[in-house]
Amino acid sequence: MSMIGYARVSSIGQSLEVQKQKLTNEGCDIIREEKVSGRKLENRPELKTLLEFIREGDTLVVCKIDRLARSVGDLSQIVQKLTEIGANLKVIDQPVDTSTPIGKCFLQMLGVFAEFENDIRAERQRDGIVRAKERGVYQGRKQSIDRGKVKELYIKGLGATKIAQELGCGRASVYRVIEEMRGRNI
Repeated sequence: MSMIGYARVSSIGQSLEVQKQKLTNEGCDIIREEKVSGRKLENRPELKTLLEFIREGDTLVVCKIDRLARSVGDLSQIVQKLTEIGANLKVIDQPVDTSTPIGKCFLQMLGVFAEFENDIRAERQRDGIVRAKERGVYQGRKQSIDRGKVKELYIKGLGATKIAQELGCGRASVYRVIEEMRGRNI
């Protein structure tokens, strides 16, 4: 029966050291770590690897529930997988231990709050972008393609692939500009 730790931060600039120290102090034999967004379960290769090699009787240990999952759906999927294997989940900073009924109940409540927090953060971000656009501060992502140059090369008879090669951009970007031009009858 192994204690297997999982540490995650959302960006490369963040440190995993505090989580790793807590997991080590908790007695984790193995610690898997990654620096990726927790929004989508399928985008986390280290967690996927961990879930493939965890065995019956093992315990997956995380510092906080939001390090493991940012949605109730993902959390349920992970817990279901652990349950099928016969493994447990322990959360150090929150009273979660799926080997107990109270721990299972609290886990579900934390999952709901983690998803709610994620949704509220995304809503604040959208609101901030709208306000920044209103003030003229936010311009969005800079265009990666010179639309005038695409038009010029297209009118000369070049195809999307040649235009993309000439401008050093993706064909999909060129196709979007061409479709936009066709829609405006340019």
